[in-house]
Amino acid sequence: MPVTALLDYEVRRDGDVIAAKGPQPMPPLVAQLAPKSAAYDIDMHSGDVIVGIDGTPVVAFSQLKEKVEASNGRVLQLIVWRDGELLDFALAPRRVDEPQQEGGFETQWRIGIVGGLAFDPATEALGPVRALANGTVQVWQVIVGSVSGLYHMITGAISSCNMSGPIGIAEVSGAMASQGVGSFIWFIAVLSTAVGLLNLFPIPVLDGGHLVFFAYEAVVGRPPSDGALRVMMAAGLALVLGVMAFALANDLFCP
Repeated sequence: MPVTALLDYEVRRDGDVIAAKGPQPMPPLVAQLAPKSAAYDIDMHSGDVIVGIDGTPVVAFSQLKEKVEASNGRVLQLIVWRDGELLDFALAPRRVDEPQQEGGFETQWRIGIVGGLAFDPATEALGPVRALANGTVQVWQVIVGSVSGLYHMITGAISSCNMSGPIGIAEVSGAMASQGVGSFIWFIAVLSTAVGLLNLFPIPVLDGGHLVFFAYEAVVGRPPSDGALRVMMAAGLALVLGVMAFALANDLFCP
């Protein structure tokens, strides 16, 4: 697709096909802001349109993406259209560890915006069966992403700052709520899935640890001794508190 301000379209209307000119289907439009991102921190808004970077006009989201990825963290000077006014912003892209479809993570430079379309696409209401199937797929994706992220943090492949504690969760919750009910509900669903998964880890004091004890009792025919239970529960509690303290330290000291 050519990167020009206007494109030639063929539009079907009342059975006829007419020629028309229109903007790029995906302009450098801010449809949503990632919480705690560079764009969010300088108070960009949903609905903003980035029309220039470092004095160069941009008309497509792909141009914006290329310039951000090539910045290597250098401060970019943005010209942003908002409600009929042109505003100047300066922001430095940040390194982000992004999960890949084939597995693993890739580090990229990002400013934290989600692009939108120049038009409202047609939508279709899903029936209960398809909605349940799509929901199941999304839950599975959250589980796989959470396990993969934890594994790569432990191995040092990605930054441990990807783990947030109560302060970070509260900040993200507020940011998502400010962008609409749908965004907030989606975040709460993802958070609930991740917390439910964590609770199933085979760690004493968590439900997953109790399931391990029940499985042991079913196999051996008797529960673990009281002394062993006390030791394992204390170790599990220490581990959980240690992870919580680590996450809280990330909230306070990670950039």
